[in-house]
Amino acid sequence: MNYLVAVLGDRIQAEEAYSALERDGLPMESVAILGRGYKSADEYGLIDPNEQARKQSKLMALWLVPFGFAAGFGFNLVTKLDTFPWAGEFGNQAIGGILGAIGGAMGSVFIGGGVGLIVGGGDALPYRNRLNAGKYLVVVKGSDGLTRKATTILRRFEPENLQGYFYGEEG
Repeated sequence: MNYLVAVLGDRIQAEEAYSALERDGLPMESVAILGRGYKSADEYGLIDPNEQARKQSKLMALWLVPFGFAAGFGFNLVTKLDTFPWAGEFGNQAIGGILGAIGGAMGSVFIGGGVGLIVGGGDALPYRNRLNAGKYLVVVKGSDGLTRKATTILRRFEPENLQGYFYGEEG
């Protein structure tokens, strides 16, 4: 599936571009306007990088926290550290496990969340920022031929940015 995203400065320009695409025979179910008064980024399915980072962090915590607990417990078991004499042998092992679990949780937040912010968003964040700045996006979704035809039409409107994306396999 191909996507073509044009960033236009105002609503009138976005509506004119939409009308030009309609006049030239593009299927209108493949064309969308995003911006104030039209679809939002969330309604269209533009991924929020912060949400992706939270999901990635939770996913990593699922295995890092228990692994951290086991590693901390095991480390204390093997080394027989007596860091807290008042806690006894098993208490020190449990405290080591808890500290390991805390380390795992920190890893999931810093690494999982950081990676999610860098990788998860792709170009979605700049597009969201442009929508927040009052710009409009005209998005065309379809075959390679359809997006090429739309590119020719949309170039006439001198968009701030015109970017094509290809996802999946053509069939």
